[in-house]
Amino acid sequence: MTTPALELVDVRAGYGAIEVLHGVSIAVPPATVVALLGPNGAGKSTVLKVASGTVVPASGCLHVGGVHVNGAPAAALARTGVCRIPEGRGVFPNLTVAENLRMWARTGGLSAAEVADRAFGRFPRLGERRTQLAGTLSGGEQQMLAMSRALLVDPVVLLLDEISMGLAPLVVGELYELVGALAQEGLAILLVEQFARTALAVADQALVLSQGQVVHRGAPAEVEEHLSAAYLGGAA
Repeated sequence: MTTPALELVDVRAGYGAIEVLHGVSIAVPPATVVALLGPNGAGKSTVLKVASGTVVPASGCLHVGGVHVNGAPAAALARTGVCRIPEGRGVFPNLTVAENLRMWARTGGLSAAEVADRAFGRFPRLGERRTQLAGTLSGGEQQMLAMSRALLVDPVVLLLDEISMGLAPLVVGELYELVGALAQEGLAILLVEQFARTALAVADQALVLSQGQVVHRGAPAEVEEHLSAAYLGGAA
């Protein structure tokens, strides 16, 4: 049996005295897209924070490649290949596309030329915008820039938080085509997405989180049967 690239085992976690996750277990094998669905407030983003090391579980286990990593800081997990693209994208708006990439080159151990080659090879549109301020890019182009940053470090696990937020359907389709291609290249991908059908179209496995607990899991078609407009606030 393949060791999961990322695994949460019976995780309880939250903020201060408020417990948000109540015994959540998730396994993400290599070369697999796992979609984490559920209404706002279900605990989806907290799962990603636990997986990326920004929230430490109160109990339960976090494993990366079969190694127990509870309590490891986010920077240490990033060095093991866990990379999170947060909601909001996190680019430097007052720097050009090329300057954003040069900033990331300093921390990634690559030359500026290597960073540009990788980013523009994956996202040719960014090459066309290399002298443009990142803050003036379209939402989709900003998301491409954020994803190019994550891919510079050759991640093993990619954590995606609402990458479709505020984007046109055509751009969302392009981004999710990339998600599927990255999984085929061997990445383990855990994605949080409010728009269920968008995520299910690319997912290999899916889970539904409600009130901090996994209430359904299985193949996308199986999970879709349990989704309703009322359950996801009309987003399914």
